[in-house]
Amino acid sequence: MITRGAPTGTASHASANGSSQVKSATRTLDIIEYVVAHERPLVAQEIATALGIPVSSLSYLLATLVDRAYLVREGRRYSPGPGLERLQANRGGFTLAERAAPLVRTLRVQLNETTSFFIRTNWDVEAIVTETSDHALRYSINIGTRQPVHAMASGKALLAALPDEDLDRYFQEAQRKRFTPATVTSETALRNQINQIRRTGFAKTESEYSIGIRGIGRAVRVEGQVVGALSIAVPQARYDAALERRAMDLLERTADLLDTK
Repeated sequence: MITRGAPTGTASHASANGSSQVKSATRTLDIIEYVVAHERPLVAQEIATALGIPVSSLSYLLATLVDRAYLVREGRRYSPGPGLERLQANRGGFTLAERAAPLVRTLRVQLNETTSFFIRTNWDVEAIVTETSDHALRYSINIGTRQPVHAMASGKALLAALPDEDLDRYFQEAQRKRFTPATVTSETALRNQINQIRRTGFAKTESEYSIGIRGIGRAVRVEGQVVGALSIAVPQARYDAALERRAMDLLERTADLLDTK
């Protein structure tokens, strides 16, 4: 989905941004430690007074911590949440989505383009993590959204990673709907794309699912097994060769970080 958001404000100097980010990180840790140290739920005003955090800033930080389940809100009171237990989980204690989420967020920050992690469900791809660009013109995906593999960069990347016998089964079973005039639906053309993806490691789409959106996808392997695909969706108006090179480099690095072998 392409959306147009509100324009962003004037950018601050890099040094000011850096200082603000460090202060926010410190305050976030202070909030967690303060709440955990108490044996009873705390109201926001207590936290603000104790830590010297302006209520306006505190509200945003508390909302983020609740959203990530590091805190739980009941009425006006906050207490430690189940997310804190994940930080102490043993190897294997994190879900694939939990492992992918911080890397997807980092990719989005580095490129400021919509970045997602997909898994294959039958012959669809399903978004299990997604971070949306904050550009005014952007593409957005909802968690749980499923789209046919043939029209998505992530889907093409996963098709290319299939063994030949599974790929043959795909072409026997799947219905390939045309979403735009650019959607590739023929077996010959799609196989040609898959061969190219196998050579380069990257899948690319141009207006195949949504007109005006270009995608780049890369399959992710964990201990040798394909578990999903990362993808970046960019409006055509911002897409150029430099962005493509940088996106491919970051996708490759990020995919490698998810591999535990």
